[in-house]
Amino acid sequence: MIEQSFNFPSELRLKKPSEYKKVFDKPVKSSDTYFTLLAIRNEHDHPRLGLAIAKKNVRKAVNRNIIKRTVRENFRLKQQSLGNIDVVVLARKEAIDAPSESLRISLEKHWLRLVSRCASCS
Repeated sequence: MIEQSFNFPSELRLKKPSEYKKVFDKPVKSSDTYFTLLAIRNEHDHPRLGLAIAKKNVRKAVNRNIIKRTVRENFRLKQQSLGNIDVVVLARKEAIDAPSESLRISLEKHWLRLVSRCASCS
């Protein structure tokens, strides 16, 4: 039986501005009332996550951190099924008041959409 790793090490994160710029240039998009996710294929053998939770949309740091924590945890659990894509998550104002379960359900739908859409992109 193959052991799956559900950790979130440094190589699973987008860190440099150039990595974010690649995703913002020609992304595959997925949007709903809580999030907009942008994704592209990468040359690694694992997915990477970047967060762009704007202070303009989510004013309080406490709320931004709750949203980031929810996104990171959901990504950590779903990373095995994502393949090799770079994803940047943008939060909308509606995500502030949403229960965390609604955010998780929304993210799971986004992951499925992005995997199917990025399968056809180069």
